[in-house]
Amino acid sequence: MKVSINDELIELEDNLTVNAMLSQLGYDQPGAALAINQTIIPRDNWDHHLLMNGDDILLFQAIAGG
Repeated sequence: MKVSINDELIELEDNLTVNAMLSQLGYDQPGAALAINQTIIPRDNWDHHLLMNGDDILLFQAIAGG
């Protein structure tokens, strides 16, 4: 399947969860946040949320401040 991650088109295996995708990409950053098709996916759901062909994924570092 093909997905877009931060505006870069990549090809992945079918039936991947968010965590499986991040593991394949070697991405292990504390404080990371993720939106799929403009919807924030809570970190608690990353083990269960299946990616779909054509998903538009935005992966970024959450920054706290005041």
